[in-house]
Amino acid sequence: MQRDMVIQRLRERGLRITKQRLMLLDIILKEECSNCKEIYYQASAKDSGIGAATVYRMINTLEEIGAIDRKNMFKIACGSSCEMENVCEIEFDTMESCQLSASELYAVIQAGLEACGYGENRNIRSVSVRECNCGKHMTGSV
Repeated sequence: MQRDMVIQRLRERGLRITKQRLMLLDIILKEECSNCKEIYYQASAKDSGIGAATVYRMINTLEEIGAIDRKNMFKIACGSSCEMENVCEIEFDTMESCQLSASELYAVIQAGLEACGYGENRNIRSVSVRECNCGKHMTGSV
């Protein structure tokens, strides 16, 4: 039913319901993807002709029609003992960057919360990151 409703909304916007759009919609509805890159990898495994731009356009369209909410696509759910590598990449205005493992990111966030008086004697359960609309401070990418 959810799939049919999204298809109807896409048609109302004047969009053709292509094979690629249907495939992307199915991946989004059935899989646990947290960003466009994961959606793209799954889609390109099924159809090598699909481009990343197609995935990004579809995500933007789905967000515009209210089918998804991108702010819920960014999640960090690792604790301090998680060994996952390169979970977060930080790019500086000097065009240099660094990558943090899940445990390093957890430690940075925990220390920041404690410095602001929020994190003492509490463990982080999850972190959600939203894109900043002003375009100056923080950007998100899916």
